[in-house]
Amino acid sequence: MIFHGNRSNYGEPIGILMNDTHFPRVPGDIGNANTFRFPVRYKLMKGAWYGTVVADPDYSFIQKYIDAANELADDGCKAVATSCGFLALFHKEVSSAVKVPFISSSLLQVKYVHDLLPKGKKVGIVTVNSEKLTQRHFEAVGISDIPMAVAGLQGTYLGELLAVHRPDLDYDKAEKSMLDVTAKLCTENPDIGALVFECTNMPPYSHAVQMACKVPVFNIITLINYVAMAVDQQPYSNYQPYYGFL
Repeated sequence: MIFHGNRSNYGEPIGILMNDTHFPRVPGDIGNANTFRFPVRYKLMKGAWYGTVVADPDYSFIQKYIDAANELADDGCKAVATSCGFLALFHKEVSSAVKVPFISSSLLQVKYVHDLLPKGKKVGIVTVNSEKLTQRHFEAVGISDIPMAVAGLQGTYLGELLAVHRPDLDYDKAEKSMLDVTAKLCTENPDIGALVFECTNMPPYSHAVQMACKVPVFNIITLINYVAMAVDQQPYSNYQPYYGFL
């Protein structure tokens, strides 16, 4: 068997462009490498944070994301993701200029999720700030015509922590924020067939939310795992040699 290569490192199928933040990244969060069952490669986007991505999107970052994503591709990553769902706004510009599949946002799943649901069901979207998540974001990833109900974390413990970048996180309070918001959303919209978390910091609470709301829960980790399996297929036979993420 002959292996081909022309770079210094291997075995990281997914690259992740990280916002410049300071709050803790617990297991399940996109910024904690233990979240994944395969190696990932991180690249910090200096100056990208809640203020420049969510509150007041800075379009000058588009080229920075393109350059950084292509650097990860050159480093061997077979797909690249970002660490904020609000970057859906930049999806078309960045994905069209990146060498590998580009995951701008968990919102890319919404159409797929809706197509899975029984007739008459809609998708519940949970976001860090429902006032800042607009039709422009939905249009940018082609989901503006999907039946959905949206709820935001503004006014909750977790919503405030993500906005102001506190250096400490109370997991129980954060989980309660998610449970309170999703319970209200599902109670007010009994026709919700599944939830999609926009925010990449929400996956740690997916299990608790699913146990409470009794619907499928999709997030950035479900999407990355799906793409990782596609871009780096492994042999199914236990008798074949496993070389992993070449």
